[in-house]
Amino acid sequence: MTMYYQQMDCPFGTVHLYATDNHLKALLFKPWAKVDESKVTMQSNKIIDLTKSQLQEYFKGKRQTFSIPLESDGTDFQQNVWQTLLNIPFGETWNYGQLALSIGNKNASRAVGAANGKNPISIIVPCHRVIGANGTLTGYAGGLSAKEWLLKHEGVL
Repeated sequence: MTMYYQQMDCPFGTVHLYATDNHLKALLFKPWAKVDESKVTMQSNKIIDLTKSQLQEYFKGKRQTFSIPLESDGTDFQQNVWQTLLNIPFGETWNYGQLALSIGNKNASRAVGAANGKNPISIIVPCHRVIGANGTLTGYAGGLSAKEWLLKHEGVL
């Protein structure tokens, strides 16, 4: 299986895009440690092109949802959390307790937070929309300044 890779500049830095022929596998803020670099083709493909196009529209305020085929590797629990993140609408935030409740385990806030932190497809799977119970911005792989930019862009802050 060929893995394609491209970088993309965005308003708060650079993102790293990884895709197969049919799915976006990762959108990260630093190169992916899980990928064997010898198996990565440093070129674009239709999935990366689609991702770049939709991200550019999002950053320009012309897109609120994404229609990119996604495929990520994780435990069943992580997959459930990441799938649930897709239900948080543009312009809204949930706290970790709400996210835990939405997956049917109100006592799983910490586990949900850990899964949120391992989300390999940032921005598109909107882990930036999850905040602390008291409304504070909590950790984000791209840094709190990126999370703050994204939430301001979406009109939350």
